[in-house]
Amino acid sequence: MTHTIASAVLAAEQKSAEVTDWSGRIGWVVGLLLFVAFVYWLMRQGWKWRGSLQSDLPPLPEVPDAPGAAKLTMSGRYHGSTTAGQWLDRIVAHGLGTRSRAELTLTDTGISVVRPGADDFLIPAAALREARLDKGIAGKVLTEGGLLIITWEHGGTLLDSGFRSDRAAEQTDWTEAINSMIETTEGIAR
Repeated sequence: MTHTIASAVLAAEQKSAEVTDWSGRIGWVVGLLLFVAFVYWLMRQGWKWRGSLQSDLPPLPEVPDAPGAAKLTMSGRYHGSTTAGQWLDRIVAHGLGTRSRAELTLTDTGISVVRPGADDFLIPAAALREARLDKGIAGKVLTEGGLLIITWEHGGTLLDSGFRSDRAAEQTDWTEAINSMIETTEGIAR
């Protein structure tokens, strides 16, 4: 008799596992997805707003069909452009905010920037102001000297454009070549 009472008590204490509340879980997942979509929409609206604020920037110069003999070429990545000296103030107008692969060619005309999947543009030789190696530009930070930053003037605005070569050692050659090109151009202008 004691055995049957003990068995009955044990049977009464044992419960079956809770049944999963699928409607509650689905509600949470749908809510999370809606929240992520809303945040993405807000980020896209911010990008469009920034582009409209920069709408006074004129269209970019196009790469000429025959730019001349290449002094240097480089393949790598284009990381974006910012207002000169303000490495977090990204320029998004005319596709300058779009990161992409890039093929750079330095000629007497300037620097041709060919970007598959994005708009190509030319940085005219007369618009060049400085080239330097730096560690960061909006959205990309590397080790010291990891980015080639080219400062140039476009539509009365000084811009910094950041590039990273597939072969980092050649960035120093680019810096020297661009700066000597600027000194030569300034010497002729005087």
